[in-house]
Amino acid sequence: MSTLIPTVKNGNKKPSESNFNLLPNLPSWFDDMLGKGLGTEFMSNFNTGITLPAVNVINSDNEFVIDMAVPGLKKSDFEINVDNHVLSIGVESKTENSEKTESYTRREFGYSSFNRTFAIPDSVDADKISADYNDGILKIHLPKREEAKRKPVKQVKIS
Repeated sequence: MSTLIPTVKNGNKKPSESNFNLLPNLPSWFDDMLGKGLGTEFMSNFNTGITLPAVNVINSDNEFVIDMAVPGLKKSDFEINVDNHVLSIGVESKTENSEKTESYTRREFGYSSFNRTFAIPDSVDADKISADYNDGILKIHLPKREEAKRKPVKQVKIS
């Protein structure tokens, strides 16, 4: 699971619940080992060449926007869920082709899927999250709560 944005308190990152924060957790260690040590050729789906898509996370004054390039899919292929401050983006795509002629029959099929998860900060209004998919780009809009939006700088006059 990726963290959408680190939580900051009093200018420092939020302390972890345990003193073992220097040790990597097993899933992140395994992902790092596969992603860096063995190369990305093991991360792709050999049927379609689809890899785990990279994302861009944009932090504007009013919202976070997650951009994901996933061409060749339909809106119905996506499943986007929010549960207990976790945003989950999943895709499952199946293709099937068959061809018959006098001398042979051929049937090809493929299957690809991925799932990306992100921790959503408390500053996001989870009830107003929306998504759109155009020209192979999935955009997920995570609007910030009113109290979390950046306010303009206020100049204080000295009396």
